[in-house]
Amino acid sequence: MEKFRVVLRSACLFVLIHIANSSPPEDPIKCKSKNKDCIITNAYGNFSDRAICKAAKVEYPSTEEELIAVVAKATKQKTKMKVTTRHSHSTTKLVCPDGEDGLLISTNNLNRVIEIDVKSLTITVESGVTLRQLIDEAAKAGLALAQTPYWWGLTVGGVISTGAHGSTLLGEGSSVYDYVVALRIVSPARRKDGYAKARTLTQSDSELNAVKVSLGVLGVISQVTLKLEPMFKRSITYMEKNDRDLSDEAVKFGRKHEFADITWYPAQKKAVYRIDDRVSSNAPSNGLFDRTIFRSTSSEALAQSRATEENQEFTSNVEGKCNISRQTTSMEIASAYGLTNNGTVFTGYPVIGYQNRIQSAGTCLDSPEDALATACSWDPRIKGQYYFNTAFGLNLSKVKFFIQDVQKLVNLAPKSLCGLDLYVGIVLRYVKTSTAYLGRKKDGINFDINYYRSKDPMIPRLYQDIIEEIEQVSFFKYKALPHWGKNMNVAFDGAIRKYKNAGEFLKVKEKYDPDGLFSSEWTDKVLGLKGNVSVIKEGCALEGLCICSEDVHCAPEKGYFCRHGKIYKRARVCTFVPSIKKKN
Repeated sequence: MEKFRVVLRSACLFVLIHIANSSPPEDPIKCKSKNKDCIITNAYGNFSDRAICKAAKVEYPSTEEELIAVVAKATKQKTKMKVTTRHSHSTTKLVCPDGEDGLLISTNNLNRVIEIDVKSLTITVESGVTLRQLIDEAAKAGLALAQTPYWWGLTVGGVISTGAHGSTLLGEGSSVYDYVVALRIVSPARRKDGYAKARTLTQSDSELNAVKVSLGVLGVISQVTLKLEPMFKRSITYMEKNDRDLSDEAVKFGRKHEFADITWYPAQKKAVYRIDDRVSSNAPSNGLFDRTIFRSTSSEALAQSRATEENQEFTSNVEGKCNISRQTTSMEIASAYGLTNNGTVFTGYPVIGYQNRIQSAGTCLDSPEDALATACSWDPRIKGQYYFNTAFGLNLSKVKFFIQDVQKLVNLAPKSLCGLDLYVGIVLRYVKTSTAYLGRKKDGINFDINYYRSKDPMIPRLYQDIIEEIEQVSFFKYKALPHWGKNMNVAFDGAIRKYKNAGEFLKVKEKYDPDGLFSSEWTDKVLGLKGNVSVIKEGCALEGLCICSEDVHCAPEKGYFCRHGKIYKRARVCTFVPSIKKKN
C-alpha cells in the first residue's frame, strides 16, 4: 500500500505529496541515432550557464578492457573525450567536450562491486557504482564507509573527481577521496604504449593527490578501493536555536560532534544544529534517514508550487514567499528532516540507527516507473524545482566574520533571504584538511545555498543584489574555495590561484594527457590555462557569468546595477563587493 506524506502550505494552497512510486531519472545523454549525434545534460536539465553540450558519439564500456580500447581509439584519432556518469548531478560543465565532434565515455555500465575484503576492511568497485550500491554491499559484509554526501545518487568516480563530501572535522576527513586506498585510471598514451595506459595508484604515489580531485581532465577512473570500518550506529538529535551566537558556535560545534552539521535559516534568524555521534552497536532502535526533499513527489503538487513561486517573483510578493518559507521550515523541523526511529514513524529524539541507514538518502531514484505522476522534485521532464546552487568553503578562521556579514545584510533587508529559507536554508558542513592538490588545505566549513532561478535568463530574482552580495563576499572578500561540481562561472574566475599545489596538479595533467584530450575550453579556463571563465554579455551577472570591477556597486532596484552614478537595466547586477556596505 502506498505511503502518503502530505505537507500543507495553506498560504499559497501548496501541497507536497510524497509517495512510494516514482519515475526514475532519464539517462543524461540523448542521441538522435544509436549512440551518435548526442546531447549531454545533467539531472536538472540545465548546466549553470544554460549551455547546450553536444558530442558526436557516446560509448558505454562495461569492462576496463573495453574502456582502454575506447580511450586508445579516440587518442589515436585525436578526439576530445569527456567522462559522464549515471545521473550527472554536477551543475558545472565538467562533462562537456569542445564543439560537436567529441566523444562521451559513460561509466553507466562500469557498475560492479569487484571485491570486499573483510580482513583488510576495504571495498573495490568500478567507478560507475553508485553510493547507494556501495553502502548496501558494504553493509551486507558488516562494514561501512565513514563519510559520504547526503544524496546517494552519485557515482564513486564522480564523487572523487569533484571532491564531494559529508561533514566532519574528526577522523580521516569528510570527503570520500579521504578514504581512497588505491585506484586505477585510464589515460591517453603514446603510440608505442598502445595509445592508452591504465595506471594503478596507491597511497604511496604522490600522483594520487592529483587524481583524487581530477575534474575529469586526467582520464577515466576505472576502479577505486576504499577504506571501510566495522558497521556502527549513530545517534542524531536536531536542536533548534536562535542564530544570535551562530558565528561563534559554528566553529566550535564541529569539534564537539563527529558528524555535526548546521542548517541555517538567516531570514528567520534560526539555526538547527545536528548533534550526531557514533554510539554502541548495541544501542536500541533501527532508525532511518529518508530525507524529505529526496523523496518522490507528486508532479502536480510540484507544478503548483513552481507556479506559485513564479507568480510571487513576478508580482514581487516578498511577504508571500516569507510566509511559505516559515511554514516549510516548521514542517521540516517537525518531521525531523525525514528521520524515523524505526523506518516508519518519528517518535522523538535521539534517532539511533546503523550507519548505512543514516548516512545518505535518495528514495526518489529507486521506485518503479509511474509515467511521471511522481518524480524527484528537480526532474526536468516536469514543471518542478528550478534553481541555482552556490557552494563554497571557508577556512574556520574566516567563518565567524562571514556569518556576521550575512547577518548584517539580513538586518539591512530583513525579508531578502526568505527565498533561501524556502530552499532548505544555508547548509553548513565541516570539511577537513586534505592532501589532494585541488582539495582543502585548512579545516573549514562548506556553505551550500540553493535559490530560485527563472526559466528566462533575463529576468532577475527578488533581492538578487543581496544574494549576489553573499556570493561575492565569499569568493572575493574571504577567498572562498568553490565546490567543483556546483556554482556558476563567477565562482571559478581566478579560483585556481587559491590552491598552492595547482602547479603540481598541472604537471600531472601534462604527464597523463599532454594533448588535452580530456580537457575543454571551459576546464582550461577554470584551471587558468586559457584566460578567464567570465563571459561578458547582456544580462551576464543575472546568470553568474561575469564579474565587475571595484567601481561597480549593487543597486536595490531589482535587476539593475549602478556604475559611475548611472542606473542601467538588465545588463549586469554587481558581481564584486569589496566590503559590506549599505546599499546606495
